[in-house]
Amino acid sequence: MVYCSHGNCMPTTTTAELVNMSAKKKQSKVSKAEKERLKKEEEERRLKEEEEARLIAEREEQERLEQEQKEEEERLRLELKDRERREDELNELRFILEENQKKVNVWEAAAREKAEWNRYMICDGSPNPAVQPEINTFITLWREDPDVDIHTILQQCALALQLTEELELVLSRETEPRIIQVHQDTLQTLQSLIHTKHQAAAEEILKSARACSDIETGNMQMTVRDDNVTLCLWANIKKNARLKGYHFQEAGLSFELPKQLAMSDISVRILHTRYDHLSHLSLQMQAQNKSPATKEEEEEEPEEAAEGDAETLSETPKLLEDGETKEEDERGESVQQEKDNVSLKSLEEKKSRISLRSSKEGRKSSSIKLQDEAEDHTESIVEGGISSGEAEDEAETEPTATEPATVSTELHIVDLYRYTPLGGVYYFDLFKLPPQASIINGWEMTEVLDTGLQVFPYPSDQPHSSASVKLEDSETHSYPPVGVTVVLPECVIFMQEPQVARWDAIGQHWRTDHITETSYNSEARSVSFKMDSFYTFTLLQETHINMPFQHWELRPQGQDSVMLTITAALTEVRISVQGNQCMLQMDQAPGLNHILGKWMSLAALQDAMRRTGVNMFVSEYSDKYVTISAKDPLIEHAVYEQMALLSSALAFSRSQWNPQCGQEHLILQACEHLEAGPVPQEVWSLYLLGAQRSQGLKMTEMSDGFSSELAEDTEFHSTFLHTLRDVVSPEGRDRLDHTHYLFVDTVQRLLCATRLLTFS
Repeated sequence: MVYCSHGNCMPTTTTAELVNMSAKKKQSKVSKAEKERLKKEEEERRLKEEEEARLIAEREEQERLEQEQKEEEERLRLELKDRERREDELNELRFILEENQKKVNVWEAAAREKAEWNRYMICDGSPNPAVQPEINTFITLWREDPDVDIHTILQQCALALQLTEELELVLSRETEPRIIQVHQDTLQTLQSLIHTKHQAAAEEILKSARACSDIETGNMQMTVRDDNVTLCLWANIKKNARLKGYHFQEAGLSFELPKQLAMSDISVRILHTRYDHLSHLSLQMQAQNKSPATKEEEEEEPEEAAEGDAETLSETPKLLEDGETKEEDERGESVQQEKDNVSLKSLEEKKSRISLRSSKEGRKSSSIKLQDEAEDHTESIVEGGISSGEAEDEAETEPTATEPATVSTELHIVDLYRYTPLGGVYYFDLFKLPPQASIINGWEMTEVLDTGLQVFPYPSDQPHSSASVKLEDSETHSYPPVGVTVVLPECVIFMQEPQVARWDAIGQHWRTDHITETSYNSEARSVSFKMDSFYTFTLLQETHINMPFQHWELRPQGQDSVMLTITAALTEVRISVQGNQCMLQMDQAPGLNHILGKWMSLAALQDAMRRTGVNMFVSEYSDKYVTISAKDPLIEHAVYEQMALLSSALAFSRSQWNPQCGQEHLILQACEHLEAGPVPQEVWSLYLLGAQRSQGLKMTEMSDGFSSELAEDTEFHSTFLHTLRDVVSPEGRDRLDHTHYLFVDTVQRLLCATRLLTFS
């Protein structure tokens, strides 16, 4: 220890401590140098890695650019190759379509001639409805026939219904407006006469109601039916207040009257016709067939229109009513409405963006028009009608259908484009009981009236469910609603609870008001409801209840044979096509045995399916009621044409990517399928179709995202037909080369009627 001069001691550092401190300082200097060295090495290593990464990135970028250049060169090569052969491919497709259409036209002309000859050779006494003198003579003689026996009337009405069906077929083929007007008048006259004869037969039965009364109830109840109608009659002879209704078990119809009516001299008629002669008269449907342009023309030229109407009327057959002026006036109004409908229908069809019924001229030209427009290297298709003479006039209009017009904003009027009457029409009428025979001094005496069946007055315009009226005894009574129960027809499938609508004879349309307390029994398949009066009524179902479709597949079944499977919202249907015949197949549909498994023409199948409530076919205004994947109609129609040409050897199916590729493109799955049985999932390929070209896609149905990259070892083509020909085997090519033109035409019509690429 070291002492200072003042005698105080203070600590000092020893030698050992000094040595240790020196070592620590030296070690600290060495560690810092080491850290600097390590840091420098780390920096050099980082720079080296960055350089290597940069070189790798440059190399990869170079490779990518080279690859893109090669792909671009390959794409340009394929596009150049496509342009070089475009004209040949278009000409080949044009030739195939035109040749097929010529053969179809020749076959249809021969079929019409054969049908006309067969009709001429029937010689069974029935008139030819297409020959006006014959059908006029038939109508005159039948109207003057005094026979009112119910069984005779039913036979005569069955013949008249057959004539109406033949006349409707003639109308569907006729193009001359004046001839169409003549047939329309004849058709309506026949339909009116059928209803008149039914009423006359019912009157004859009710005249002898007392003699036919039931021992148990004292009233008369009778059911007469055939394949077309069911006639139910009830006569209130006993006037028992406890017997105020009846259940026609055989017909599946019941009614319940108010107590006041049960004490009156009344009769009830329920006539169920399995056909519908009212819906076509709907003012709403006729107004929807009118185009705005036509209305403007009518306003600008009223005098010319009036002259034209007068001239047309002079050509129509005379209505053969002698004394029934009221019925004649009503028929005259309906004839005028039908005339407006016919005169405007042709103009509306001209304004149609694309014919969903596949007119002959349209079917043979739409694909060619589409491809010709593609040659101009435009990105969008010129919009227009199929017919070349109408294309320029319609080129600037929108491709979607015109918004349906409505007669009234009233919600109770049924929109017949949204709803379809099913199961026929029920005429529910209340009549005064005709005078009954009385025995006086051994003589049977009956009062004879020439007024026909007289309607029993019953309030129909009261604002509430009941009203007060005066009966014959001058006492005031309250009239509650009339109850009705209907068992649904077995030949119709209702996929939802049916709605009830009544016919408005004044407004000429179906309405849903004045119908209350509607209830549906799914187990008994019956509908019960109440009405404030006696109305003609029908049962409705939504027309597009099965749309949009969930899935579809068109699969070959052999040479000139395919099966179209449509998985709809509520059911699944299978439509087989063999040649020009079609057959419907469904599971768990016993009520449709009259059409299931039966071969028929496509037109007959469409009509049968609509009548039974299994509608898979679209109309002009269907896109207003269904959420769809909007596509250019010309592209869509062109694809249907080429799918039909290829359907004997290739299968087609819906793709989930179709709604995501825009309006100007379509995507669907396709593959060759020559064996029986389902198509394996792994063999499907995706195809992108547009106005300018068609191509296979590298992506699959299960890919994570959409890509328009061209599939490997494939090429661009101007048509879908040539794109798929590249992947077809020699066996498949042989099958395609021998495809019959009627089969192609039928498949094309079926695809155009269902519009699977848009409504799924």
